[in-house]
Amino acid sequence: QVHLVESGGGLFQAGASLRLSCAASGRAIISFGMGWFRQAPGKDREFVSTINWIGDTTNYADSLKGRFTISRDNAKNTVYLQMNSLKPEDTAVYYCAVSTYASGSNSATDYLFWGQGTQVTVFS
Repeated sequence: QVHLVESGGGLFQAGASLRLSCAASGRAIISFGMGWFRQAPGKDREFVSTINWIGDTTNYADSLKGRFTISRDNAKNTVYLQMNSLKPEDTAVYYCAVSTYASGSNSATDYLFWGQGTQVTVFS
């Protein structure tokens, strides 16, 4: 069992930057790919980014490439999502999750443990 706690969300002006953190406990995440997803009001949960177990391979939703950066610190059992040039359409609850694959995955069905999410609201 892995317990995930996201933090770093809040209210931000368009154009700002922020970094979300996802702290894991209960088990080391070093063997697992990790991912970030988001869910906007009235919309389905969507893939944001994934990172492999060692942190040298990443993947992003096409619409987010160049603005978001995923990283991880296995020594701290933590995954991060750096979000730059925020837009109002980035407003969503952001979730981190543990993948069943060491390589990570774009599909939510490949994730076993999920955090409770952190709200990010971007105003123009």
